[in-house]
Amino acid sequence: MCKLVDVLGPFALMKVAAGAKAIQVFDSWVGALGPDDYVRFVAPYSRALIERIRTSNVPVIHFGTGVAGFFKELHAAGGDVMGVDWRINIDQAWMDISYRSAVQGNLDPAALFAPLPELKAKVHEQLKRTGTRPGHIFNLGHGILPETPVEAVKACVQMVREFRA
Repeated sequence: MCKLVDVLGPFALMKVAAGAKAIQVFDSWVGALGPDDYVRFVAPYSRALIERIRTSNVPVIHFGTGVAGFFKELHAAGGDVMGVDWRINIDQAWMDISYRSAVQGNLDPAALFAPLPELKAKVHEQLKRTGTRPGHIFNLGHGILPETPVEAVKACVQMVREFRA
């Protein structure tokens, strides 16, 4: 794990030097762990990596999937913004961290396969739940699936732009 920090830290700093305005520490497999194992085996290294990135004075987004059972612990490892996957209730996630960080997420990536009226309902529900609080970045709760229709992505972006609380 130390080697990962030693490689990823300088790599992230090179990204910033090349113009990145934020860096995301993205862990798709962290949810395979239980809370105690996360705290013992991963959190110290995530914290070390985030601290290295912070020396560049860009915001750090900390994202892990499947962490509903230890979102507070993930937050404790650091991050100016906490990524929230689609399996966590975003209201609960924000309450779990006492609104101390901005949050990013958490629309289910599969929602982009829904008929447009259903997608719009999901987008609007997400924005109604988070739109009145500062510090929410609309995003998916994980990456776009390879088969995702491009038109659905474009429609989703337009729905967010047009939304009024």
